[in-house]
Amino acid sequence: MADSPVELPGRLAILPFRNKVLLPGAIVRIRCTNPSSVKLVEQELWQKEEKGLIGVLPVRDLEAGAVGSLLSPGVGSDSGEGSSKAGVSPVETSKQDTKNGKEPIHWHSKGVAARALHLSRGVEKPSGRVTYIVVLEGLCRFSVQELSTRGSYHVARVSRLDMTKTELEQAEQDPDLIALSRQFKATAMELISVLEQKQKTVSRTKVLLDTVPVYRLADIFVASFEISFEEQLSMLDSVDLKVRLSKATELVDRHLQSILVAEKITQKVEGQLSKSQKEFLLRQQMRAIKEELGDNDDDEDDVVALERKMQNAGMPANIWKHAQRELRRLRKMQPQQPGYSSSRAYLELLADLPWQKVSEERELDLRAAKESLDWDHYGLTKVKQRIIEYLAVRKLKPDARGPVLCFVGPPGVGKTSLASSIAKALNRKFIRISLGGVKDEADIRGHRRTYIGSMPGRLIDGLKRVSVSNPVMLLDEIDKTGSDVRGDPASALLEVLDPEQNKTFNDHYLNVPFDLSKVIFVATANRMQPIPPPLLDRMEVIELPGYTPEEKLKIAMKHLIPRVLEQHGLSSAYLQIPEAMVKLIIERYTREAGVRNLERNLAALARAAAVKVAEQANTLRLGKEIQPITTTLLDSRLADGGEVEMEVIPMGHDISNTYENPSPMIVDEAMLEKVLGPPRFDDREAADRVASPGVSVGLVWTSFGGEVQFVEATAMVGKGDLHLTGQLGDVIKESAQLALTWVRARAADLNLSPTSDINLLESRDIHIHFPAGAVPKDGPSAGVTLVTSLVSLFSNRKVRADTAMTGEMTLRGLVLPVGGVKDKVSTCGTSLWNQESNFT
Repeated sequence: MADSPVELPGRLAILPFRNKVLLPGAIVRIRCTNPSSVKLVEQELWQKEEKGLIGVLPVRDLEAGAVGSLLSPGVGSDSGEGSSKAGVSPVETSKQDTKNGKEPIHWHSKGVAARALHLSRGVEKPSGRVTYIVVLEGLCRFSVQELSTRGSYHVARVSRLDMTKTELEQAEQDPDLIALSRQFKATAMELISVLEQKQKTVSRTKVLLDTVPVYRLADIFVASFEISFEEQLSMLDSVDLKVRLSKATELVDRHLQSILVAEKITQKVEGQLSKSQKEFLLRQQMRAIKEELGDNDDDEDDVVALERKMQNAGMPANIWKHAQRELRRLRKMQPQQPGYSSSRAYLELLADLPWQKVSEERELDLRAAKESLDWDHYGLTKVKQRIIEYLAVRKLKPDARGPVLCFVGPPGVGKTSLASSIAKALNRKFIRISLGGVKDEADIRGHRRTYIGSMPGRLIDGLKRVSVSNPVMLLDEIDKTGSDVRGDPASALLEVLDPEQNKTFNDHYLNVPFDLSKVIFVATANRMQPIPPPLLDRMEVIELPGYTPEEKLKIAMKHLIPRVLEQHGLSSAYLQIPEAMVKLIIERYTREAGVRNLERNLAALARAAAVKVAEQANTLRLGKEIQPITTTLLDSRLADGGEVEMEVIPMGHDISNTYENPSPMIVDEAMLEKVLGPPRFDDREAADRVASPGVSVGLVWTSFGGEVQFVEATAMVGKGDLHLTGQLGDVIKESAQLALTWVRARAADLNLSPTSDINLLESRDIHIHFPAGAVPKDGPSAGVTLVTSLVSLFSNRKVRADTAMTGEMTLRGLVLPVGGVKDKVSTCGTSLWNQESNFT
């Protein structure tokens, strides 16, 4: 039985379908937003009372850079290519509006005539762009003879490919076609029977098998499947009924088999499914899928591999028993149970910890260790000598319980790098544990496994990362731990740093003892005061004072400048920083105990030089011995058909002189001021500040090194009160009161008054101010400075600008021992270094 054929006009407006195919009998809904597609729908469908036919032609995007014909022949087609009158850009349709309309595309030589079943028009806001939604039904195949343009869209001269009614009646009598039709209907009926169990609307499809011709059914069934674009094109190009039915039968059968396999997997899984384990369904489905694919070739179970890993970890006997008990518990659990993942993670940690693994130490060479320390660090003679003594004891007695070294000093003096040098000398692995800001005891001892998200402490986690039980472990910033409701980390470190206790260190997460006695602990701190006394008692404090200007100069010339040049891709051939300029940077731009700011300033000079070198890259020119090949010569050789000759330079040939290097940049004072700005400190600072009586220069110590502190005092009419300003602490306020009392009691001896019974504060107030009011200040060492400032005020005599002082003063006039002298002297006031200074 054949339906009435469609009368196909000679020309059809063409609506391109990008990377998709419309088959006869299929119904699709598309949204047209591209201007050319909108114009086609408006003129060919919307404005006509009797809706005509349009052609839907598949188009394919070209590969990047590919060149192809405008019309491509159909796959498996015996028809020739059609010619195109105009190479036009593709038209966007449906969901392809984001494509670039100017990209080259392939037009397929065969398409499908379609009619519009429904049209709707809309306007997008706020752009006002007109869009159309079109429901199209495919009718019959056609072949493109010629493609041209009509306005903004395309028109093609077409010829019908489908058989006429007479040809169809004759073809239906062919025995081969009848056999293919029966096979197709049987496969389609089997598919419908399978789908009937899942979908209630399949009964409508059954009616199609009895009312619609077979050749039409083939297209309708295939259009409902998800198949590739190439398979869609192959179906479109199948004009012959036998070929079409064969391909359709193959596609329907493939779809049927995929449904049957899926049902088989589902039935297999449901038979093994327990009512209490719903999540078990997904894992069983995955296993069944692997069995169907033949991909279930795992050599061993994960738990077996974990057990083998635990056996090779070298655990002590008591801990191995505990691990076996936990492993038996894990085997009884299902992977989807809540505690499975935490128990598995715990066992993996036990297997990863280095219970017996150590890094072998080579025989210590103290001479080589000393040379290495001298190469890495300048100065610090006493500190390096203590490290050599420590290494000498380790050489004579490798299992000696050495003290825990704690390097205390301002930032930038090399505390962390000293610990790294110890590890390098001992040939041990090095790990750094940062304790700055740690307030939770669990960071040291770990969380108990009963908590969600529990994890081991930082020490156990660090040992897991280095995979040895005898590393050098740096406890950095040990003075910056705090305590709150979550515990006191500093108290938890008491067990860690005690060699009598850390042999059985008990991490809460591990819940089994771990031996930390093989670990060499080194700590760093900026100050000793915040460290609790019991913890400080377990460590040997080695103070690292700040560097003197001479030491900074040596460090810069020997270490910092080569490192900065290497980090910025430069060398001495491009940038040279004379020693005098480095000294100026130290004196005028940095006041610090360490060398970090000095390195930053040197890096700023290197960056400025890098900009100059990069800008002058075009000044590198060819040497005199090499003649460049002119374009004229090259063009003439190519024009004559000759080959371009190449000269091979042997490996031993010296080509270092091929390019001429530009002259190096030499840093001078002008460049310093241009790059680093005006000097931050100069020689006139102290002199300008003490130009009037009542101002004295003091030296103070902070965790960042020493600083200069000016003290200003002035008198005014009042009632004899003392006013203190400058964000001061209680101790420094008491020092000011004590200084005023001592000066008043010694007024006659200091020639401040003719007799001792005269009140210096009669009818006047004293105001003492510490500049830099935003910086908190406290401590007793300003006593001498306060006394000097008050004596200068009452005697109306200026204080020497080249003299600075520090020290705590008692009520009897005694100056107590002064601490941190080198820190104060070496880092506070370059203006004082340039003179023959006196420090009291």
